[in-house]
Amino acid sequence: MIKILLPTDFSKNSWNAISYACQLFKDEKCTLVLLNTYKSIPYSDKLVAPNRSVTGSMDEIKDASINGLEKISQRIENEFNNSKHMISQVSSLNGLTGEIDEIHEQYGIDFIVMGTKGATGAEKTLFGSNTVDVFNVLKCPVIAVPQDFDFAIPKEISFFTDYNVLFEESQLQPIIDIASQYESTVNIIHVNDKKLSYDQVDIRNKLEKLFKSTSCALPTEKNKSVPEAIEEYRKEGEVNFLAMINNQHSFFENLFFKNKINQIGFQLSIPFLVIPSISK
Repeated sequence: MIKILLPTDFSKNSWNAISYACQLFKDEKCTLVLLNTYKSIPYSDKLVAPNRSVTGSMDEIKDASINGLEKISQRIENEFNNSKHMISQVSSLNGLTGEIDEIHEQYGIDFIVMGTKGATGAEKTLFGSNTVDVFNVLKCPVIAVPQDFDFAIPKEISFFTDYNVLFEESQLQPIIDIASQYESTVNIIHVNDKKLSYDQVDIRNKLEKLFKSTSCALPTEKNKSVPEAIEEYRKEGEVNFLAMINNQHSFFENLFFKNKINQIGFQLSIPFLVIPSISK
């Protein structure tokens, strides 16, 4: 049974991610783990203990979290009514990444599906701070879903790579599984204008062999940035699913975390699967 963690701050964005997960995995037996984390109310260091008003406020915050999760559970059951999906709830006084790490260590999680931004997400940022934090510490695949994306079958999956990242077959199994389920075409796209090294050719050949059970193409985009290539593939084809391995301090980080979105002119409009590197 697949275990899918669904963080929520009860925003429209987080519900859209939950809805996407319910539809993407509709034919799979799943445990959907709804997670809401909340923070404690700071009080003066001079106080030995919180006063009653603070305690009362914390109880209200906790109750709101629990009640909010229950409403989300009911909404899932009402809108999708899938007997293959079991729902559990976690309400926690903890940081998001800390709680995700604890849940993963204790129960094991196969996927995290979350929105690209939170309730207060800025329009010109590619990802909200929570999403970036999860990317940086992830130990399992994360699917980030834009707020305005309506579910569509992933007929074409674009897997972008610089052919510099070592990988194990198990890391890319999520892409293979999704492609097999939906008979998707997987485009393994390399963006570079330089000749491949021997090591890069070896990685490319391994990828081609690994995806041989799916319809696979290995185009190379020259004289283009990765954002430009992504946008072109999205416009010209039926690409509605993007995937990468999170090779920190290299290709992935340079693309998404070292450039401001208003400088590269790129808006993520399709779901994005981020796979942890071997070192994770």
